[in-house]
Amino acid sequence: MSGLSVRTDDCELDFVSLGALVHRLDPGITPFRKATNFSVHVSGGEYNCAANLASCFGLKTGIVTAMVDNGVGELIQTQVRQMGVRPFYKHFQHDGVRGPNMATVYSDRGHGARAPVVFYNRANEAAAMLKPGDIDWDEVFDKSKGGGVRWFHSGGIYAALGEQTSDLIVEGVTKAKESGAIASFDLNYRAKLWKTLPGGEEHGIEMNREIAKHLDVLIGNEEDLQKGLGLKGQDVEKKGKLDPNAFFGMIEQVKAEYPNIKMVATTLREVHSTSRHSWSAVLWLEGEKYTCPTMELDVIDRIGGGDGFASGLIYGMLSGQEPEQALRLGWAHGALLTTYPGDVSQACLAEVEALAEGGSARVQR
Repeated sequence: MSGLSVRTDDCELDFVSLGALVHRLDPGITPFRKATNFSVHVSGGEYNCAANLASCFGLKTGIVTAMVDNGVGELIQTQVRQMGVRPFYKHFQHDGVRGPNMATVYSDRGHGARAPVVFYNRANEAAAMLKPGDIDWDEVFDKSKGGGVRWFHSGGIYAALGEQTSDLIVEGVTKAKESGAIASFDLNYRAKLWKTLPGGEEHGIEMNREIAKHLDVLIGNEEDLQKGLGLKGQDVEKKGKLDPNAFFGMIEQVKAEYPNIKMVATTLREVHSTSRHSWSAVLWLEGEKYTCPTMELDVIDRIGGGDGFASGLIYGMLSGQEPEQALRLGWAHGALLTTYPGDVSQACLAEVEALAEGGSARVQR
């Protein structure tokens, strides 16, 4: 694969991510203030990628995270096993009252003119307590000890979750690069989270920039690049949502500051209503630019669409696809993911490949 030296030797795992596991309570299209029941989805940006790559794409994946030994933790562990993801847990004991806890995400789906509403309870979250030294990275990356990984991934939400989670990401990507794995990071910049930590947004940019020094692959849109890495660009609120030119225009800044980064990709989405989106995606790989067509989406649940895109793109790269095809697999899988309830894939590879090649929604008989 041009620009990326993906390991081809026999590794225990194709993909491992570092991040927080959460459980999302979903009352469907009913607002929480009127809800009487809800579905429980196990989620987390980094975990979603591992689950998608295992369930839909058939890869061997893992998740490095914290786990609380109580009923909620057991529920989450069950769903992780069902998705085929290998866990690397640091276990925490719940005190029966205050925690540590597995975070709760409350998210209705909205509909039409009514936007989805998302709020959280991340108090005393176990994953936010993780710090450098808590993870046995040799177990993950050292082939002589039963490990070995081709691709390592984390993200900006986890970087901003706790006072030392970004330091843990730096430790993880450093170990990943030493082992020969590709290292990727989804910027997912969240100013609201950084404001709750010492140093605030300024420290957030500092830590994202430190993480970026170790990466091969960066996933994030123009706003993420500006706010997450402190790069200069045009007003993202005034530009066309589906225009790739401003995104590509910022890549020279990325390359000048981070010559180690070989690939940058993002989705392009224009939201007409909660249920109707225009969807595209772009990829920059060592000077070459690739774009996808625009697809009109009828959305059931938009949560996880970006992770679906990243998953399909990473699968394409790991499986040796041409860059344009890898991008289209990400674009297609992200689109399909918005047609299912929940945060992780219910697609199969054949469906993704068919849509990537221009397949239709005609009944399959």
